[in-house]
Amino acid sequence: MHYPEKKLQVISGVIDSVIDKILEFESKYKVQLDNVHPNYTQSARNLIHYLALRSFDISDLQEKLDEIGLPISPESKNSIYHRLLNFKTILNSLLNIDPPAHEDIHLTNKEAKIIQHRNSQVIFGTIKNKRETAIMITQPTEAATDKNFVESLLKLGMDCARINCAHDDEIVWKQIINNIKEVENECKIAMDLAGLKIRTGKITPGAKVIHIRPKRNMLGKLVAPARVWLAPKGIEPPKDKQVDAVITVNEKWINKSEKGSTIVFKDARGKKRKIIIDEKENNGIWGLCNKSAFVTIETVLNVFFEKNTTFEVHSVHDLEPLEAIIFLSNGDLLRLDKEPISGNPAVLDDDGNIVEIAHISSTSPEFLNNVQVGDPIFFDDGKIGGTVIETHPKYLIIEITNAKKKGGKLRADKGINLPSSKIDFSGLTDKDKKDLKFIAKNADIVNFSFVNNKEDVAALLEELKKLNANLGIVLKIETSEAFRNLPSILLKAMENYPIGVMIARGDLAIETGWKNFAIIQEEIIQICDAAHLPDIWATQVLENLTKKGIPTRAEITDAAMAQRATCVMLNKGPYLEQTVKMLDQILCKMQRIQNKKGALLPQLEFNENL
Repeated sequence: MHYPEKKLQVISGVIDSVIDKILEFESKYKVQLDNVHPNYTQSARNLIHYLALRSFDISDLQEKLDEIGLPISPESKNSIYHRLLNFKTILNSLLNIDPPAHEDIHLTNKEAKIIQHRNSQVIFGTIKNKRETAIMITQPTEAATDKNFVESLLKLGMDCARINCAHDDEIVWKQIINNIKEVENECKIAMDLAGLKIRTGKITPGAKVIHIRPKRNMLGKLVAPARVWLAPKGIEPPKDKQVDAVITVNEKWINKSEKGSTIVFKDARGKKRKIIIDEKENNGIWGLCNKSAFVTIETVLNVFFEKNTTFEVHSVHDLEPLEAIIFLSNGDLLRLDKEPISGNPAVLDDDGNIVEIAHISSTSPEFLNNVQVGDPIFFDDGKIGGTVIETHPKYLIIEITNAKKKGGKLRADKGINLPSSKIDFSGLTDKDKKDLKFIAKNADIVNFSFVNNKEDVAALLEELKKLNANLGIVLKIETSEAFRNLPSILLKAMENYPIGVMIARGDLAIETGWKNFAIIQEEIIQICDAAHLPDIWATQVLENLTKKGIPTRAEITDAAMAQRATCVMLNKGPYLEQTVKMLDQILCKMQRIQNKKGALLPQLEFNENL
């Protein structure tokens, strides 16, 4: 086939320009390249080559190369210089030009794949079920007391366990880790530093109630009854057994009860329910309930004994208060307090008119002082959004503009994002430094939350040096500043081995804007590939399935796309085990038909001050 000489010369000239830029970048960033860990020497160099390539708008070059059968394939990100020299050799041959001599020191695609696999394995270990993509699972508090639950997650496909230091405490964290290691010692433990996460404060507790909830499958059919522990106050259920609800009852009644007895009652909604007594253990009773029920201190338990068919009336004793929730709809006003005032829903009069608007506090009130009227504000990973319409010394007034049609639920300890407001903070919090001591002794990986620049990374590396800690580092990219500084962040972090990147999609989408997020998510994956670093697809993966037991079509597609990453992270929820099983199946099936796809590469805007 004949190719126009002029077109070939144009392509050759563009490639020459890219190669010149690569050599320029190598010289420009020599200090950073010299400082990386020896295991990252070639990877850091390839990252610099990729940045040099992306300093051009090469989408036109891609089309021209494709026309002559030389596309820039997905693998080219792994070995930029090698691929460009190959292109140049072919073009010289077509132009009948003798190729220039090049030192054979560049990384081949095959060598790059070996390095990438090694870097992934050292972070996540050996991945289960012949999957190419690892599964990381956020551990709920019940993982500290229910070893059977932990064992189930591991059998279903969990490769790495994530513990978020923003929740629970060292005692719970240690119990979770012990349970995991007793079942599978090789399972990797990753722990998130809480970082500077502005969160909602406490809300006044609601009514005291217990929600009994049996397990159901995706079609709503009963999988297993709820296991209810009935015992006098202070008698805890055995730690090695699953418990779905705890009801405090009278000790004398416990002594008279027997297996097979039936507890009949009307729950708080007036629905008739029953619990079958299954067995007695340690001064308590195990009961089984097949239907959802809400039990309050006003619930009357009618206990029918099997032998003589007589019954006894019993009332429920102390209960924990129901989780507090503030319901917000579009047009509602919300007061965000700078003082630690317990939050409350709006107060209405007899005619339904608002007497006092809903209010909630912030855990980091000092960062609300720079907020201006007109600034957008988001709660709980963007589930509720609004605009600041008034600023006062002690509070902000927010108009809700983005909530579900039936109202959004705002809870305590949920994230607050202020994407347009100036938040002046960097480095590690005092809590981070304290938690890092525990992480250094008990975990394999530290997930670095809200990293924004290379100075933040330097602060973490210095702290790890003080602790003489040998930890993997996963950089959580969740702000627009972190994305803009990603190359310099990676080069600084590569002084440590190993490292990885988490695409923290919840905060990142809000901070960068929904319209920009899809592109930014893709760019992070491309940059990680160029640096041969494992990446984690995180936040809201199969969330509806995890929380409600039924997936949406959109999240199934999202989970399938996640196969392109090195690891997928799941958050906690009542249907977590079902979710792990489905995600494992999706990833295994997708890898048969999908590899990482190529993408057009327009000019990438990044902070060149690495």
